[in-house]
Amino acid sequence: MNKSEATTKKITISRQAGDWYLSCSYEFHATTTPKKTDVVGVDLGVKTLATLSDGKVFESVSSYQSMTAKLSRMQYLNRHKEIGSANWRAAQLKIARLHGKVAFHVAQRNIRKDALHKLTTYLAQNHGSVVIEV
Repeated sequence: MNKSEATTKKITISRQAGDWYLSCSYEFHATTTPKKTDVVGVDLGVKTLATLSDGKVFESVSSYQSMTAKLSRMQYLNRHKEIGSANWRAAQLKIARLHGKVAFHVAQRNIRKDALHKLTTYLAQNHGSVVIEV
C-alpha cells in the first residue's frame, strides 16, 4: 500500500482513566493475501482461548486472571470509603486504570484486546473461511 492510497476519515481524541488516546480512521484499498487453508473451524473454550480444527491452540492469557483477581480485591477494599473523598477518588482512578489494563495491551496494558487481535489476525491472514462453533 502506498501512502497516497490512504485517506483520513476521522480523528478522535479521548481520555480514559487519566490517559489520553488518539484514534484515527482511514479508508484504503486492501490487497488479499494467499491463504494456507480455505476453511478452518474454531472452538472457543474455557481452558483455552481457542482451538482450531487444524490442531493449533491459542492459550488463554494467564495475566488476565491475575488482573481480574486484583480488580476484585481493589473494589472490595473501596466499598467502605466515603463517596467523594480524596481516598475514594484515588481508589476509583486505580480501579479505572486496572479496568483499562484488563480490557484492552501496550506494555502490560490491554491484555484481552491484544490476545483477541493476535487470534483474529492469524485467522484472517492464513484462512479463507472461518467457522465458529456456537
